[in-house]
Amino acid sequence: MIFTRAIGLLLLLLLLLGMLSPSNAAEADLRAIIAKFATASNFSATEAVVRELAATGDTAVERPLGALAEGDLYVRKADSLVFIGKEGGGSVELLDPLSGEKSGEAAKGEITKIKVNNTLRRAIRDALGTLTLGAKDPAARIAAADTMFKTPDATNIEPLDAAIASETVASVKALLEQARAASVLVSDRPETEKLAAVALIGARGERNALSLLTAVEANSEGVVNDAATAAIANINSTLALWDAGQNIWYGISLGSVLLLAAIGLAITFGVMGVINMAHGEMVMLGAYTTFVVQEVIRNSFPGLFDWSLVIALPLAFSVAALVGLVIERGVIRFLYGRPLETLLATWGVSLILQQAVRTIFGPTNQEVGNPSWMSGSFDIGQLAVTWNRLWILVFALGVFAVLLYVMKRTPWGLQMRAVTANRRMAASMGIRTPWVDALTFALGSGIAGIAGVALSQIDNVSPNLGRGYIIDSFMVVVFGGVGNLWGTLVGAFSLGIVNKFLEPYAGAVLGKIVVLVLIILFIQKRPRGLFALKGRSVEA
Repeated sequence: MIFTRAIGLLLLLLLLLGMLSPSNAAEADLRAIIAKFATASNFSATEAVVRELAATGDTAVERPLGALAEGDLYVRKADSLVFIGKEGGGSVELLDPLSGEKSGEAAKGEITKIKVNNTLRRAIRDALGTLTLGAKDPAARIAAADTMFKTPDATNIEPLDAAIASETVASVKALLEQARAASVLVSDRPETEKLAAVALIGARGERNALSLLTAVEANSEGVVNDAATAAIANINSTLALWDAGQNIWYGISLGSVLLLAAIGLAITFGVMGVINMAHGEMVMLGAYTTFVVQEVIRNSFPGLFDWSLVIALPLAFSVAALVGLVIERGVIRFLYGRPLETLLATWGVSLILQQAVRTIFGPTNQEVGNPSWMSGSFDIGQLAVTWNRLWILVFALGVFAVLLYVMKRTPWGLQMRAVTANRRMAASMGIRTPWVDALTFALGSGIAGIAGVALSQIDNVSPNLGRGYIIDSFMVVVFGGVGNLWGTLVGAFSLGIVNKFLEPYAGAVLGKIVVLVLIILFIQKRPRGLFALKGRSVEA
């Protein structure tokens, strides 16, 4: 009997301890602060309650603050309790402001909506930003610091001081200090603190810091104004270097696209001497193959969408290579040695292919989606890098490496190089030059097809897709050296970078004209391009 009573007393004690636990006490404190909304007589008083809730650092207040921002926070007239309300018909469903559990219903006349304005909404947004300063996840604290840096407010200084004092991660602490410096600059703190804040923000050296310091320069005088001016000059110098780096990245990105589009042309032009104006349409066929593959996957196998490009690559190569083989066997083999006639014939073939695609798929752009692993971007300092461009660069270099291996390390590559160097001698040594020509043209067309798979991720898939790359491809091949893969690589990246540095000053169209003029002048000095091929035939 005594043992039973002891167990009962122990359970009662545990229950009382649970009721008085820190979590329950914290919840009671939150409810006491939320209750103050009922007595707030104006927007300023409501804002004071919002900031008091934010100062608790408890993420549980996100629910009532979010409801207040949406205009869904109500006070029940009978007992002055605060609820989240969901209107429906003639009544309002009441929800607990912390737990979100249903707490009954009330007629619209029985409750009063807590009014908000734009100023109060901004205060709520800032308050929600400060809530995550004490979060366990460092990423959440970084996001909060970034929000508070972009929306500085003097009232943020105290919670930031507390967060800085307790922060253990050095990188997060540095961001919190920068956010505090931003708030100091819009406060009435002493001049010495503002000078230190200007120095700290100036060291950040990015565009958000530049915007903040520009506002400080416009609204300050004396030594603070001078310090802001000097910091702005330093940031502009830093950003100029990052902008140059960004242009180089854009140029490399464009160069990878040009490399994919031109590398197949370099093979056919170098080995066969054929001016293939239908090369752009091989790129287009690869892009449309990607579209067809994605349509099949969307309709029948949606779970495989992230693998759509992997599936499309061999199919695009096969389709474009087969079409290229048909063109070579049906048209081009009758025109060897007559480059101008191959130009006209392949131009006609390109028009036929464009019209065929218009007939089958229509003249409008087709939707080709990005797999998840090619979506989004990331930053390196002030350099923005998109995943699709980065993967295309990796893919282009991979294609180049494989093709280089085929040309240098396989019997077929040896035969292609032999035909390029001296066609008659190669034929006399037993090499079947007609089949080397046919397979080379098919290989060049197939590579153009897989280039179309990549280009479908960054350009519109339409019947005119290839037309935008054919001229640039010829410029790359001629500039780098006809038939030389290394020349094509260097030419593609060189022209891509030059284009991106010219565009801000001359515009896209005039920039290409300038590049064309420069190439013409270069060819006058080096007719065979940067890397000229050696051999009796090419030197004849």
